[in-house]
Amino acid sequence: MLGLASLCWAGSAREDATERLNNATSVMHEIMGMPDKGIPEEVLEHAKCVAVVPHMVKGGFVFGAEGGKGVATCRTANGWSAPAFITISGGSWGLQIGVEAVDVVMIFQNDKAMQRLLESNFQVGADASAAAGPVGRHATAGTDWKMDTEILTYSRAKGAFAGLTLTGASLRQDTDSRHAMYGDVTTRALLLGEVPVPAEAQPFLAEVHGAKAEAREKEHEQK
Repeated sequence: MLGLASLCWAGSAREDATERLNNATSVMHEIMGMPDKGIPEEVLEHAKCVAVVPHMVKGGFVFGAEGGKGVATCRTANGWSAPAFITISGGSWGLQIGVEAVDVVMIFQNDKAMQRLLESNFQVGADASAAAGPVGRHATAGTDWKMDTEILTYSRAKGAFAGLTLTGASLRQDTDSRHAMYGDVTTRALLLGEVPVPAEAQPFLAEVHGAKAEAREKEHEQK
């Protein structure tokens, strides 16, 4: 009975992980479908890693809270890595009423930011600098988005897409989902490209890989 229960749990956990990958794929596809209001091509070209958290819940009354589960991939010599599974949680203080689900995209800009993700346990703002990312077809000339900021953050709610401040949120590895999808591997091995990409993750990586090309194609069509 214990063995059967374990098999059922593993199957359910893998289904949940696959659904999360599918949702993240949809988020990237829809965001890049609106180039004038999406992530600038230069930002994607500069990215070391990309993380997507579909349907992160924000809400509360006076005391606020946020949390969600997502996936992350890093650029390697052979393309984008097999996605790692992550969780994000945090708190805020302020007058908040109601609950809202938002899609979150995080762009890790440099090697230092990538190292934070490899460690899989850090706080945005405290351990890694973060800022709301620029939005549009191209990043505005003269802006300092490339400077010292390690992570650029974005959110989408009710069709609107904009930069997001995630200061105080904690990002950690999702061990259960990782084991369900890959077995006995580490998040670090995944993000360094040491683990083969499973079929379930191919569509998500295709969206991340194709985002820059899609942005350029849409720009060409506009001319």
